[in-house]
Amino acid sequence: MNFTHRDADFIELNKNQYMVIACDSCGSIGLKENDIIKVPYSITGKYTSRVCLMEVLSLGAKPISLAVNICNEPSPTGEEVLKGIKDELAQAKLDIPLTISTEKNMITSMTALGITVIGIIDKNNILINRASPSDYIYSVGTPSLGDEVLKNQGLISDIKALNSIIKLNSIKEIIPVGSSGIKGELNRLCKSQSIRMKFIEDLQVDIHKSAGPSTAMIVISEDELINTYDIPVNLIGRILDKDMG
Repeated sequence: MNFTHRDADFIELNKNQYMVIACDSCGSIGLKENDIIKVPYSITGKYTSRVCLMEVLSLGAKPISLAVNICNEPSPTGEEVLKGIKDELAQAKLDIPLTISTEKNMITSMTALGITVIGIIDKNNILINRASPSDYIYSVGTPSLGDEVLKNQGLISDIKALNSIIKLNSIKEIIPVGSSGIKGELNRLCKSQSIRMKFIEDLQVDIHKSAGPSTAMIVISEDELINTYDIPVNLIGRILDKDMG
């Protein structure tokens, strides 16, 4: 049975495994004339690929392929975008094939990029629909958007932290946070699993702010989460019980 969860599609391969597909797009972030946010092309590639990789990894899947659609010329834009993507893969300790396309016919005045990551997962290892009463809810990383992503290096979530957290036996779910913010992601979680939650009173993180390219994660854990990750880890609430409507 095929299904969609959050921003990923699950396609059944056999009785034991799913293929997991996640994609993301990025426009007007680069160094071209009509780009709104000016950053090196390598940063555009790095963080767009990070969004997809974190989505696939957070579900418990193993990435096996990454497709890159660069809607700009091969050089210098394409080359620099690829440098950022390869740097992110190296930091994630992933050696997977890249399928690459660039724009070779038209002159472009705005940076545009699309990334797709494909992964494989055993059905028994999928980290979804596991939240239960009394679980702790944490935010990991500082929600950041636009120019803040560069300013807040050392404060935002990354694949290194995700890979460390996902190894803990107490972890129920990991949710990379995007434009809907922490509150938006938790609303979706509660609705999809028919559960209720309660925020703590003294929140140390902005739960309404967009987290841009997965600069924060929600971590649901059976046990308290100790911060050993060099980025902000904040308790934000607890799972209460099943929502009986």
